[in-house]
Amino acid sequence: QVQLVESGGGLVQAGGSLRLSCAASGRTFSSYAMGWFRQAPGKERNFIATISRSGGNTYYADSVKGRFTISGDNAKNTVYLQMNNLKPEDTAVYYCAAKQTQYRDRRYLRNSDYEYWGQGTQVTVSS
Repeated sequence: QVQLVESGGGLVQAGGSLRLSCAASGRTFSSYAMGWFRQAPGKERNFIATISRSGGNTYYADSVKGRFTISGDNAKNTVYLQMNNLKPEDTAVYYCAAKQTQYRDRRYLRNSDYEYWGQGTQVTVSS
C-alpha cells in the first residue's frame, strides 16, 4: 500500500503560479500511475491530470491544458503539479491519487481507477 500527502496549496492572484507536491510513502512507488483531481465546493471531484507508471505519458483535462504540467521524481517518491496562469475557476481542493498497475504507459482518467488518495490541499485563486 501507499500513503499520499499533498502540499503546496495556498492563496494566489489570478495569473499567478503554484506548484503542488504529492509525497508518497510505502513500497514500489514506481509501480503506480499517478493522478491529480480537484473538487470545488458543492461540485463533484473532477480529473485534471495523470502520468503513467513509466512517466512517459501524460494526459490533461481540457480546462487545464497548456497551463498545468504533471511530473514525477521517482528518487524523491514525489509527483508534482505545476500550475501556471491560474484562474478563479481553478479554486478547489486538489487531491493526489495513485493506481497500482502493471502497464508502463497506460493512463487513467476516472476516479474509480485509483485505489489510494491523499487528503487534499486547498488552492484559492483570487481575481
